[in-house]
Amino acid sequence: MAVLVLSVVLLLVVGGCVCVVWASRGGPRWVRAVAAVTLGAGELVRRSGRGVGLGRLTERTRGTHPVHPFVDSLVTTNPR
Repeated sequence: MAVLVLSVVLLLVVGGCVCVVWASRGGPRWVRAVAAVTLGAGELVRRSGRGVGLGRLTERTRGTHPVHPFVDSLVTTNPR
């Protein structure tokens, strides 16, 4: 059952991404509506602050990732 739910969620995410690309190329009205919903949902997820991805690692959070402590080795401390 969990696989079915995750498959449906994955299908919705991929479909939303396709609609975003299609809408950027001037798709029909319904595609632009789905793209707007997809982008809005993405913004809500981004603002929710759940999880610490590579883009969110700062000096404050470095070394404190609860699931993947090796993430620190992927982020350099020296600027280029």
